[in-house]
Amino acid sequence: MTMAVQATQAGTQTAVLGGGCFWCLEAVFDQLNGVQSVESGYAGGRAPDPSYEEVCEGTSGHAEVVKIEFDPGVLSFRDLLRVFFSIHDPTTLNRQGSDVGTQYRSVIYCQTPEQRADANAVIDELSRQKLWSQPIVTEIADAAPFYPAEAYHHEYFERNGRQPYCQFVVAPKVAKFRKQHVDRLKRP
Repeated sequence: MTMAVQATQAGTQTAVLGGGCFWCLEAVFDQLNGVQSVESGYAGGRAPDPSYEEVCEGTSGHAEVVKIEFDPGVLSFRDLLRVFFSIHDPTTLNRQGSDVGTQYRSVIYCQTPEQRADANAVIDELSRQKLWSQPIVTEIADAAPFYPAEAYHHEYFERNGRQPYCQFVVAPKVAKFRKQHVDRLKRP
């Protein structure tokens, strides 16, 4: 199966990743140098254009994901994945912290055969490093239709940073990212 690289501008590539709540992923990737845009949404399910409620019920088969447009001249897909693996637990099946269900699975929707090869290589590299006591269970899947989340989910952390979930779940992930990847932060 041939998959074309999705592009919005010359030189821009797309990554679609799921690693728990999309609010966490969006908040981190918005700050990563080389990332041009991040959009929360859903992928990998059965029904077209699911609602947040349908995805939360866990019956639609969709995962909460982010679609990331990035400049591979600034940020390689492998480096994007290294950040992805540093901000969630890729060893828990269908769970991130207290968020439980298939909608919170760790998944990489590969847009090209090259992305699939890179995903396998990064997982092999991280597995050899034995960073976690359990094996990585991140799913490596083919590209799937992406459905944007409802507007109130976009830039959720930026707009709702004082909300308890944001303070106790999202903010620590953002702080961890900023500490571990200070050299990769966007400059003002």
